[in-house]
Amino acid sequence: MANRQRDQRLDLPPLELECMKALWQHGRATVHEIRAALLPQRPLAYTTVMTVMNRLARKGAVERSKQGRAHVYQVVVSAAEVREHALARLLENFFHDSRDELRRQLEGGGFAPASTAAAVPPASASKDTSGAPRASRAISKESIDPSLL
Repeated sequence: MANRQRDQRLDLPPLELECMKALWQHGRATVHEIRAALLPQRPLAYTTVMTVMNRLARKGAVERSKQGRAHVYQVVVSAAEVREHALARLLENFFHDSRDELRRQLEGGGFAPASTAAAVPPASASKDTSGAPRASRAISKESIDPSLL
């Protein structure tokens, strides 16, 4: 694997990603507006959201400007950039930088080098240690987002 220069702006832990999703929807927003967007699925303290937004500003993922007494945040990185970075990290860390390996995994063939993919038994044929058949975890091709392939 090649050592790649990591763009810290795109390395988003789960809470930072949730805040970015809210900001992508609004385009520009205050901490109060971002917190309000997150409240239905994730009740967070105002100060928690403020801390996360300050971290994102330090990383360069958002820009902050002062309007009156509030800071207004605006996205600098797009959702597509973050998604592509996350996919690249997934490929690098688990699939030897191979989209074909990821595709085989998503199609239910499991992880195997291209030359041995045909020798891998289907996931539905495997059994657990008790001898009982395991439920298939195969994913249909229709359920795979084409942008990932």
